[in-house]
Amino acid sequence: MSTEPRRASIDRKTRETEVVVDVTVDGTGRAEIGTGVGFLDHLLEALARHGLFDLVVRARGDIHVDSHHTAEDVAIVLGRAFDRALGERRGIVRIAHAYAPLDEALALVVVDVGGRGYPVVEAEIREPRLGDLDAGMVRHFIESFAIEGRMNVHARLLAGHSGHHQAEALFKALARALDAATRLDSRLGDTVPSTKGTVSG
Repeated sequence: MSTEPRRASIDRKTRETEVVVDVTVDGTGRAEIGTGVGFLDHLLEALARHGLFDLVVRARGDIHVDSHHTAEDVAIVLGRAFDRALGERRGIVRIAHAYAPLDEALALVVVDVGGRGYPVVEAEIREPRLGDLDAGMVRHFIESFAIEGRMNVHARLLAGHSGHHQAEALFKALARALDAATRLDSRLGDTVPSTKGTVSG
């Protein structure tokens, strides 16, 4: 089983945003986040803390327009960083799930980090905005992250009234599920967890 640190740094620049992400899968939950969108920062900090990922995210975007481009592009770059850090996925558990509550809100996330990007997100947040983040971006963020991270992600809100609580519960559940799925299993050694012998497609 490899002892190399599972880490990746990716940057992406477009006419709308500049995004830099550094992720260490086997971290301690340290987060240095600055996207210009406060509620997005809050969700990313929860992702790092509850998944025990070390995460640095720096973004500059056209937030004078709205939060869409910044949130979407952060999701894209974060997904690519996880994909690169996990590499061939050798020795990982691969499939896991987690429930996460926050007061009246409850979320369930099931992930398969086996190389197939496919999101299914059932998460209706009735409030139009969560601080400075468009509420619809919570769903879109998870979808974009799953596709670019080559992960199958099923995310579902099971209860809740507060949009803040619902969004945070989703990200905490995603964090816990990702943490469990990306753990190394000594029984697998250096093998790829797939009957095909590869997760590259």
